[in-house]
Amino acid sequence: MQKPKIAVLYFPGNNCEEETRDRCIDVGMDAKIIRWNSKENLSEFDGFIIPGGFSYEDRIRAGVIAAKEKIMDKVEKEVDNGKLLLGICNGAQILVETGLIPGLKDKVEMAVAPNINPLVSGYYDAWVYIKLSNNKKNAFNQFYKNNEIIKVPVAHGEGRFITKDKNLIKKLIKNKQIIFQYCDNKGKVENKYPTNPNGAVNNIAAISNKEGNIMAIMPHPERASFNWQVPNSIKNNSKTNAIKIFESMKRYIEENKL
Repeated sequence: MQKPKIAVLYFPGNNCEEETRDRCIDVGMDAKIIRWNSKENLSEFDGFIIPGGFSYEDRIRAGVIAAKEKIMDKVEKEVDNGKLLLGICNGAQILVETGLIPGLKDKVEMAVAPNINPLVSGYYDAWVYIKLSNNKKNAFNQFYKNNEIIKVPVAHGEGRFITKDKNLIKKLIKNKQIIFQYCDNKGKVENKYPTNPNGAVNNIAAISNKEGNIMAIMPHPERASFNWQVPNSIKNNSKTNAIKIFESMKRYIEENKL
């Protein structure tokens, strides 16, 4: 069987494209970094990842300029056919700005706002815990058990998922689109710092679309996929459970080859 093929989309200012590509390769997928102005045929790929960083220096607001690039129109056509799309950190911000997340209407429904916590106003980086928040399987959580805890880093200035539409949050909960929530090391979800590092509504760390083939996640699983990446752990090549996101993508593509 041909290996699943992933395009890691690079916009000016991204800085995690190589780690993200490498995690795809680590789990047995082919992956290639594709520049925002590439003429490459995107239909050749089974899925797409937009990595972290600061595309276009986060001018105006994080992710909004990249969201308007022509390549995103091409990506949207591909994911409309069921292909996978993962946005990590800046990639998550871009997906919200395109309206692909949460994707219930053909317009932007949420924002990823500046962090709120008692230590800093703006950029914040730390190791946090997230957990799977429901048992509905999608393209990114197939190998996780309900309430499974994952240790991952956050590194962003605008990571707070928010909306003025209270009914939207109810819909996300009903549809089981909130995939991961911030929690403490015991799995308790507390809407306060440091458990919630940015003030996100409902402790949201990751949201999918209703169909489950698109996900926006603010923490960085590609930076915590092996023990040697994680502080206070044995420095070896053993995988952590953060890499399951990439393993799940591979499994999903193999079982739903389009």
